[in-house]
Amino acid sequence: MFSNKLFQVDANYPLIHTRQYQVQAFRMSDEQFLLRGAIVDEKPAGLYIENDPDPIWMHHMIVELQIVYPTFLIEKASVEFKNHPHLSCTNITDHYKKLEGMSIARGFNAKVRELFGSSRGCTHIGALLAAMAPVAIQTGWSMRVGSAMAGEDVATSSQDLQEQRIKQFSSTINTCHVWDEHGEMVGKVRSGQEIEMPLPVVSRLRDLGRDETDWLAGRG
Repeated sequence: MFSNKLFQVDANYPLIHTRQYQVQAFRMSDEQFLLRGAIVDEKPAGLYIENDPDPIWMHHMIVELQIVYPTFLIEKASVEFKNHPHLSCTNITDHYKKLEGMSIARGFNAKVRELFGSSRGCTHIGALLAAMAPVAIQTGWSMRVGSAMAGEDVATSSQDLQEQRIKQFSSTINTCHVWDEHGEMVGKVRSGQEIEMPLPVVSRLRDLGRDETDWLAGRG
C-alpha cells in the first residue's frame, strides 16, 4: 500500500519509526470527487517484540470525504480506525461528521483545530486532514483538465467560460507566493490568458516526443 522508495534509509542508524500518508482522489461525477486519505505509523520488526519478523502498524486510520466541485464543500465524511493502540480510540469517530458542510478550501485547517484539536479529537486524524486539504485543491486542477479533455467547455460562451475559470482558480489564490493575489499568475487568470504548463507535464511530453502545442489544442 505504501512505498518505501521515497528516500534512502540511513544504513548508519537503526530505523525505529516510520509515518506515511497516502491521499488519493477519484472523480465521482463532473460536480463531485471522492478524497480518500490514510495514515500509518509503523514500528519496525523486532522493536516491540523480540525476534518478531514483521513490523507493527501502531496506527492505521482512513478518512473519506465526498467533495462538491468547484465549491469544495464536504458533502459526506467518514473516519475508520483500522489499527489503534487503545480500545477507546474509536469513540471519537462520529465526531468527525461535523466536517460535513464545511469547505475544505479557505480556513479549513483553522476550523479543524477549533473542532477537533486537543482533547476534542484524534491528533493523527488531524494531521491526516491537514495533509488531505491541499490534495483537494490539486484535485480541482485535475477535475478542470478532465472536463477540458472531455470537451465539456465547447458549448460554453467565452464569457461564461472565463467566469467558470476564475471560480475554479479562486481556491488557489494566496495559497503560496506564486499565487499571490497581486502576482503575475493570478493576473493572467483574471485577464483570460493561458498560464504556463506545469513543468512535470512539459518534461513528460518531451520524453514522449510529443508537441506541447498539440497537447494544449487537444484540451480544447
